[in-house]
Amino acid sequence: MVSKKDSNAARLHRHARVRGKISGTAECPRLDVYRSLNHIYAQIIDDVKGVTLVSASSVEKDFGMTGGNKEAARKVGENIAKRAVEKGITEVVFDRGGYVYHGRVQELAEGAREG
Repeated sequence: MVSKKDSNAARLHRHARVRGKISGTAECPRLDVYRSLNHIYAQIIDDVKGVTLVSASSVEKDFGMTGGNKEAARKVGENIAKRAVEKGITEVVFDRGGYVYHGRVQELAEGAREG
């Protein structure tokens, strides 16, 4: 019997491979995305210092909608862009976290570009 492959383990493997190639600096930090079944999370990270500069997610109290859809992902992207501009961050490297650039991940990126 053929066993089913663990899709999250494959995603982590892809993420580790990509993380070897990209990293965020103070001038151009990394925008990281984590997607769960019901929520989506984004954070802007300075990998040189190892600190999170800005974060946003669909779990926050003032979010006001369910977090597992494209509209919520776009709103999280707009929120993180607004917070990044307040901190003086205008440019980031997008880290899709091993996910396919489609659906909620794509909406978050487009929301961040617009916001």
